[in-house]
Amino acid sequence: MYLEKEAECMERTELQELQRERLKGIIKHAYENVPFYHRRFDEAGLSADDVKNVEDISKFPFTLKSDLRDNYPFGLFAVPRSEVVRVHASSGTTGKPTVVGYTAKDIDNWATMIARCLVMAGGTPESMVQVAYGYGLFTGGLGLHYGVEKLGATVVPASGGNTPRQIMLMLDFGVDILACTPSYAMYLAEAIEEMGAKQDLKLKAGIFGAEPWSNQMRISMEEKLNFRAHDIYGLSEIMGPGVGMECSCQKGLHIFEDHFLAEVIDPETGQVLPYGEKGELVLTTLTKEALPMIRYRTRDIAVLNPEVCACGRTHVRMEKVLGRTDDMIIVRGVNVFPSQVETILLRSQYVAPFYQLVVDRRGTMDELEVHVEVTEETLKSAEIRRLEEIRNRINRDLESSLGIAVRVKLVEPKSIERSEGKAKRVVDRRTL
Repeated sequence: MYLEKEAECMERTELQELQRERLKGIIKHAYENVPFYHRRFDEAGLSADDVKNVEDISKFPFTLKSDLRDNYPFGLFAVPRSEVVRVHASSGTTGKPTVVGYTAKDIDNWATMIARCLVMAGGTPESMVQVAYGYGLFTGGLGLHYGVEKLGATVVPASGGNTPRQIMLMLDFGVDILACTPSYAMYLAEAIEEMGAKQDLKLKAGIFGAEPWSNQMRISMEEKLNFRAHDIYGLSEIMGPGVGMECSCQKGLHIFEDHFLAEVIDPETGQVLPYGEKGELVLTTLTKEALPMIRYRTRDIAVLNPEVCACGRTHVRMEKVLGRTDDMIIVRGVNVFPSQVETILLRSQYVAPFYQLVVDRRGTMDELEVHVEVTEETLKSAEIRRLEEIRNRINRDLESSLGIAVRVKLVEPKSIERSEGKAKRVVDRRTL
């Protein structure tokens, strides 16, 4: 079942022609209405007339998150504020937040893309969807909410937190699709298991995003909640959740190329990389009115695949995000992503999917310690000697995968702080 089969299954030649037309339009829109882009394009000697095909996007300069902060709050808006019907913003924990705006048409396009995502997860107008992303300035809650309504399904606007109430609503309302962060889904699964309520769930699918998560976590979630877990991708600077989504094949996330132009670049040189190579994802909005983004560097590490999916969709597929260049930690000169560590940890049946990476410095030497919870069953049944064997095995696997010395510390169940939003995976004591 497709929500918009003509758009999602368009022949690539036809799709690229649509992208070319829309790219010329968005370049012109940004140049004429955003002083920042007017200046940048003039400095580069470029205009919309330089767009002969989609590959010409590589001639244009990048946009960085710092550009949004430098133009805080509304300096990158391309329409009068009277046409902006909604704003969202980042948390601003490291300074001024990044502010994004939407026209009524932007909101409608966003809702349509979320509705596509829901269909990919098996959603229908009969679905009951519990949105446990935070509502407010964060894009997750309202983004999913409007998409559910666009599909004609029923939305349960639970927002984040209040776990007992979340589970009660899930059970009493017969919720069949859950949308939240993957770390919160694991938190819910743990609480449901303690209640012995798994058999009463009606869940068929979960839609999880806002933080990287591994395929090993997918396996764990699907076992615990007895549903199919789907990855959703987005970022507020581009739109919010719904830039890309996994279909039922779970062979990558389809980026909605009728609305976004995707590139992968070498994060060091900025050079565009061919399909199949790993690099930093760069996105250009093709239909965004209020806040057009030209070649926005997402900092997400990704791989793109243009082959037609078995589901019939032709939009390029992105492998699960491998990590972020700004979430990455460097230990003894080696790049380490939390998702790499998670993949290794969750291969062990003896530990739970709750962990933290603690980085410290002894003298001039960096040290990485990985704290991971053992399961209740492991703690009850394993002798001290056996626990040491488990720790040593995980230690060897991590060191082999990462290529650096690691110290693994097994900790008791529920001793690592739980989060009802994004999980805090890294504690870097070198900066304290």
